[in-house]
Amino acid sequence: MTSKIEILILGASYGSLLASKLALAGHNVQLVCLPAEASAINAEGIEIRMPLRGRDEPVVIRSQQLPGEISASGPDAVDVGRFDLVALAMQEPQYRHGEIRALLQRIAQAEIPCISIMNMPPLPFLQRVPGLDCQVLRDCYADASVWDILDPQLVTLCSPDPQAFRPPGEAINVLQVTLPTNFKAARFEHDQHTELLRRLERDIIDSTFNVDGEELSLPVKLRVHDSIFVPMAKWSMLLTGNYRCIQRDQMISIRDAVHSDLAESARIYDWVADVCVALGARRDDLVPFEKYVNAAKGLLKPSSAARALDAGATHIERVDLLVASIARQHDMADAAVDEIVESVEFHLHKNRSRPAD
Repeated sequence: MTSKIEILILGASYGSLLASKLALAGHNVQLVCLPAEASAINAEGIEIRMPLRGRDEPVVIRSQQLPGEISASGPDAVDVGRFDLVALAMQEPQYRHGEIRALLQRIAQAEIPCISIMNMPPLPFLQRVPGLDCQVLRDCYADASVWDILDPQLVTLCSPDPQAFRPPGEAINVLQVTLPTNFKAARFEHDQHTELLRRLERDIIDSTFNVDGEELSLPVKLRVHDSIFVPMAKWSMLLTGNYRCIQRDQMISIRDAVHSDLAESARIYDWVADVCVALGARRDDLVPFEKYVNAAKGLLKPSSAARALDAGATHIERVDLLVASIARQHDMADAAVDEIVESVEFHLHKNRSRPAD
């Protein structure tokens, strides 16, 4: 029997989706999360509700029934020496907090390869992009110094294309998948670390789940690509949909942000794609607008960034600012993207100006 891979995932919200796919493939996962989350996960496991083509009701995946084990703890209780791979699944601003920052430092010292499934690519990954001046991008991060401890050769990026959320009023160990697309990972610098990802890719593809007595292959696979630019395809989606949810006077759904003016959405989408091509991406590394626009029809809620700002967040992931800053290095600018950046800044300033409780 092939040995199990031990994976540490920082973040139990969106990270639960990847954890369930890894455990279904027979590997062990430890999630790092808040005490209440850890208590619920260790007592009851996690529950993933996955839509499946041809079925009216979602398939319910309960982690305690999977061949791999899923556990959870706080950051201080992690023994980093037992892990083969780390997945970074928290929102980028969370890594600046003391216990998480200290854990990240222990991971770096142990030289464990890290795959990020954040929307915001870690700075060490961007350092792998030839010709990109990462020094001028530091202001795009909540605290860029957090990332200085990681070796770029041990960091890669995975596009978090699947859409999922915690249903309001449900237990904190429940996750509802709304768009069951694939995780798309770029290779590591070293072949041995890339092969680890490719083994996980194969194992997830080969895994099945029993649904009413029938063994079925579930959606949401891991795909590993040789091009480091493939995960950047998400940037067009984020700027066209997620960040355009953030209006000055209200937050709107991703569907409405995209479909209220399809011509303008297509123009912004293609402009961000042009930025990626200027960095070195090929057109076939990226996702055509037509494919995204169809998926956006089912995204009926504001993005997580919009919801966070609406709830008073003083920091969010700033992919909007990152893309605009990268574009300037190539003498590219877009008035609509600048307006997106200004809208985000407006809400952040408003939230930061509120008196503390």
